[in-house]
Amino acid sequence: MSENVNTNATPTAPAAKKKVGVKARVQKFGSALSNMVMPNIGAFIAWGLITAIFMAGGWFPNADLAKMIQPMVHYLLPLLIAFTGGNMIAGHRGGVVGAIATMGVIVGSTIPMFIGAMIMGPLGGWAIKKWDDAISDKVHSGFEMLVNNFSAGIMGMLLAILGYFAIGPLVGGASAAMAAGVNWIIKMQLLPLANVFIEPAKILFLNNAINQGILTPLGIQAAASAGKSILFLLEPDPGPGLGILLAFALFGKGTAKASAPSAMIIHFFGGIHEIYFPYVLMKPALFLAVIAGGVTGTATFSLLNVGLKSTPSPGSIIMLFVMSPRSVSNYLGLILGVTLATLASFIVAAIVLKRDKSGATADLAAAQGQMSNMKNGGATVEVSDAEASDVIASYKDVDHIIFACDAGMGSSAMGASLLRDKVKKAGINMSVTNTAISNLKDEPGLLVITQNELADRAAQKAPHALRLAVDNFLSSPKYDQVVVNLKARDQVSDEPAPASEAPVATDDHSDELPADLDLSIVNEIVFVHHDDHLGTATMATSLMKDRLKKANKQIDVKNLGIDELSDTNSLLVVSSPEAAKNLRTRYTQVQILVTDDLLSSPKYDKMVSELK
Repeated sequence: MSENVNTNATPTAPAAKKKVGVKARVQKFGSALSNMVMPNIGAFIAWGLITAIFMAGGWFPNADLAKMIQPMVHYLLPLLIAFTGGNMIAGHRGGVVGAIATMGVIVGSTIPMFIGAMIMGPLGGWAIKKWDDAISDKVHSGFEMLVNNFSAGIMGMLLAILGYFAIGPLVGGASAAMAAGVNWIIKMQLLPLANVFIEPAKILFLNNAINQGILTPLGIQAAASAGKSILFLLEPDPGPGLGILLAFALFGKGTAKASAPSAMIIHFFGGIHEIYFPYVLMKPALFLAVIAGGVTGTATFSLLNVGLKSTPSPGSIIMLFVMSPRSVSNYLGLILGVTLATLASFIVAAIVLKRDKSGATADLAAAQGQMSNMKNGGATVEVSDAEASDVIASYKDVDHIIFACDAGMGSSAMGASLLRDKVKKAGINMSVTNTAISNLKDEPGLLVITQNELADRAAQKAPHALRLAVDNFLSSPKYDQVVVNLKARDQVSDEPAPASEAPVATDDHSDELPADLDLSIVNEIVFVHHDDHLGTATMATSLMKDRLKKANKQIDVKNLGIDELSDTNSLLVVSSPEAAKNLRTRYTQVQILVTDDLLSSPKYDKMVSELK
């Protein structure tokens, strides 16, 4: 029998800064692009709705209201992007200078300057930050406001002039070249090949960087002239992910099969695509399935000339229809493209799952833990008795929890909601929120929860915070351990815990049970194992089941690891003395029977007779 590996490791302690790898650099750059767009996505949706409803040929054409379309796409949206980019670097002051600088590229061009805004916004923020750092100790007292206001105005003016004469023409030429290239690719029916790269990149959590950082600006530029763009459909198409989840619902095993139906609803209607990523990571051959689905969907959209008015965010089927032009042919093409993408992904995924001859049950949580080990170089962390106390001690100062993801919405918001509910039910007063990882701050008392892919960046942004990396924000077993550790840190003290909280019976080789064990409320018995006693605990579980069966007692008996318990007094835990110390540190309500002999303690007969 193979041993179970505990992957619910101790949260990452504050450590020295690591060298940033190429992958982290790519993610950081992509996030910088997407983080200028994502906070303003409501404005993009508003522009898309106004265009779809009030333009000539829209749902309810209105020439007066349609006058908002061009100013929004040429001025409002680029300026919002620029302000956000400058604000990311130098706060509100940087955002103002970035917006001023962007006016130069806007006025100096005839096309929507989204790419120009992504350059000039951060450039303005960087320039004013460098200026402020250089003169911070040279300004005489009483002149700070005067210098600050004039320096921002002069810096913005100079950058606007630079943008008008230099950056604007360069970006305009580059944008025209990219637009021509995209149009050529579309004309040559080669656009579906883009999904060969887009779909795997999504699984590696580059989805927001690709969609919001690259495809959305190009799509807005195309839609401004053509009325719609297929580029808005390349990444948000829910078909490939739906096919994967449908295959798991029909042909999967274990937890993966059971959780797939609810995941389909969240993915298809909620638009949270990250929920299907762990399913693909379970079996790398499924990358072929999402590629097949993406290529099929984009090919269908391209052949039928399907496009959207603006970016759908989140990538829900509902948002796809909301952003669609008022056209029966576009609606039908949208339905057909998503359907064929789903079928293509489903067929390939079904073949992969049905050809899987491994005898083991495919458990989603176990696969996620395995992926965590693989990503961390295969290292296994064993939690000893001393380490268990250290884990709880590390939570001593935690007073708020932040989920940090690439964009700061979507999956991290749902993960925060799940943990917030668990924390509330446990009676713990704790703030649980979510944010974009680029906005993460190194605050005291902070526990940061990120995806494994973003762990390095979280360490850079919050090196002194307690950090925990998970594979999937929507279904991580580590959330329960966070709650247990928070509860335990509030209970641990120098004084022994009251007997009513967690009675511990020691094995003194007599058959008498202590009076503080209340066996009348026990509905489950668990033999706790650790690496040295795994086989013994397994055998003890089997023997106890036989004892209860002969006594005609309907009590569940299980063999679990110490991290898998529910903290309730209806649970009787039978453990060795080595594991008992760990149990008392981590749990406050369970009833514990300590025995040197898990197989045949003299107390077992008396215990069985008193069970209801």
